[in-house]
Amino acid sequence: MIVGLTGGIGSGKSTISGLFKELGVPVYDSDKEAKLFMNTSKSVRKAIIALLGKKAFKDDTLNRDYISGKVFKDNELLERLNKIVHPEVKKHFKKWSLEQDAPYVIQETALIFENKNQDNYDKIILVTAPIEIRIARVIERDSVTKSLILDRINNQLTDAEKMDRADFIVENINLKKTAESIKHIHDQLLSEAELA
Repeated sequence: MIVGLTGGIGSGKSTISGLFKELGVPVYDSDKEAKLFMNTSKSVRKAIIALLGKKAFKDDTLNRDYISGKVFKDNELLERLNKIVHPEVKKHFKKWSLEQDAPYVIQETALIFENKNQDNYDKIILVTAPIEIRIARVIERDSVTKSLILDRINNQLTDAEKMDRADFIVENINLKKTAESIKHIHDQLLSEAELA
């Protein structure tokens, strides 16, 4: 069974992934893999430079600040970048998922609904948190400005828009409560995977 794990920036997807990993669930981090492709795949690098210019890489490494500054203010540019990277990640995830020996696997990915990929999953878990908490988390984690975070948030659907489409919703504020929710979801997914 393929489960999607999604949520806006700063909602705490990585924390949730960690809790699932502790329960023995294989988790694929799309963001991490995308960065890997952007740094290591010659064809992907070439396409990114053609799209965003040579400044997209600095000291032979992805210049994330430069890229974020460009694409999160320009929807068309973001879409074109995604068209370069997402097919590579999709192919890699498919291969990875076939290699896993578990009742279900999770793909952690930020833009399931934005990219209209919901049909690729048997179940979808949405991670939510109040916007102020999300902004504070990202400022602390990435040392970026509030306006840069808001640019990214404005490129994602709101939690309210995603809630109707998700199978499970985890409000990630209190870690103890979150961990209890994850255990409950895990048990439910296991029983559904057995029936599948």
